[in-house]
Amino acid sequence: MTTSDKALEAQSLQLTYGDTTIFQSLHLQIPKGKITVFIGSNGCGKSTLLRSLARLMKPTSGSILLDSHEIAKLSTKEVARRMAILPQGPTAPEGLTVRQLVKQGRYPYQSWLQQWSAEDESKVMRALELTNMLEFGDRTVDSLSGGQRQRAWIAMTLAQDTPTLLLDEPTTYLDLTHQIEVLDLLFELNEQEQRTIVMVLHDINLACRYAHHIVSIKRGSVYAEGKPEDIVNAQLLRDVFDMESEVTTDPIFGTPMCIPYGKGRNLLNKQPQSQL
Repeated sequence: MTTSDKALEAQSLQLTYGDTTIFQSLHLQIPKGKITVFIGSNGCGKSTLLRSLARLMKPTSGSILLDSHEIAKLSTKEVARRMAILPQGPTAPEGLTVRQLVKQGRYPYQSWLQQWSAEDESKVMRALELTNMLEFGDRTVDSLSGGQRQRAWIAMTLAQDTPTLLLDEPTTYLDLTHQIEVLDLLFELNEQEQRTIVMVLHDINLACRYAHHIVSIKRGSVYAEGKPEDIVNAQLLRDVFDMESEVTTDPIFGTPMCIPYGKGRNLLNKQPQSQL
């Protein structure tokens, strides 16, 4: 992958919490203009890695490059104009309306010389429309359902209008319909505007459906990475998730589709043939 093909890059990255090393000498490249999804079991380091890529967590050693620039040397506003992040479980101050929250996404573009502009207003309105939150603009964030709140936060991220978006479990709290709506929205942003999208997802089948590039993480290291069809198989699911499964092809999208066995397989085998 050439320099111009990389949106983000981790070089010899070491991340620690207290005395615990989460990642050691990690090398990772995030392709520009593609959708990358991190998968892995709970506690494997997916969210930690995403936070470090967004400069929300300082590495013990190594460096992170954003558009070939060392991110530690960029100003906060410069980073915020190039990359937006939606962390897991964000919270808003009590009484803040949806519109006020989404307007926060325009902060990197404000200064003493440049106050709120027609362009800022246009970006906010577009973000609200894209997330189907326009009708909730005057509602307080804390009065919304979990799914509505998540869409409001995504709208704020979109209002930031950056070429790179990092989202930690963006479908949390959403029912299946709204999960697909959000992922379709991100897919369209990638397709139409070539935005680089990096996400943490728990649903492997949705990860395979929407990702161009998957990074599977196991206990603080990259187990495998590449196109979904190249790396997602029964062996990966066994090693990364400790799960026996069948991996077949999605009949509609042609992407890998995981069918976990679990205990249901044993129950099925125990049923009399006449009941099947």
